[in-house]
Amino acid sequence: MSLQMLAALFAVVVTLLIVAFLALTTYNAIVDLRLRIDKAWSNIDVALKQRFDQLPNLVEAVRDVMSWEQDVLTAVAAARAAYSPAATIPDQAATSTATSTAVRSLFAVVERYPEVRSAANVLALQEEIERLESMIADRRELYNDQVYRYNSRIAQVPAVFLAGLFGWRARPFFEAPESDRRRPDADLQTDANPQPD
Repeated sequence: MSLQMLAALFAVVVTLLIVAFLALTTYNAIVDLRLRIDKAWSNIDVALKQRFDQLPNLVEAVRDVMSWEQDVLTAVAAARAAYSPAATIPDQAATSTATSTAVRSLFAVVERYPEVRSAANVLALQEEIERLESMIADRRELYNDQVYRYNSRIAQVPAVFLAGLFGWRARPFFEAPESDRRRPDADLQTDANPQPD
């Protein structure tokens, strides 16, 4: 075997080792990101379930006093009924947004009635649900950050070459549906042009 053949063989072996190393490290990084996404989603799911369990207690605590505000109570009950842990992430995001909106409406109504607002059990339930809403928002942010990292990574070289081989697909973000989002410039226009009373 000539020296040139030996050098060529050595170059091929080194190139294959480098490619194998890049493939292995990329694969491990993607697996790590996928596990982080799954963990972040599990944390959101726990908070959604806790909120699901607390909403009937809140509705029951205010039902008798707020019998004239049935539409608000019905909206909270309907949003709770739409919760399904087996639903897709975009569907759960839409349900979560609807539930948060219904709960905020209920809290706004509760604020108008001092006899409801001052009840100890209502205050405790309101604080617990507000804590859960904050927790869901924090966990949603972490989940979306992990999804962003994963989606970015599988679109970059060398992972893009492995994505088809291993079936890696972009993951959905946990976000409000397009119809529920407000345009930021609409808020600015509203603030800039206040309506006279």
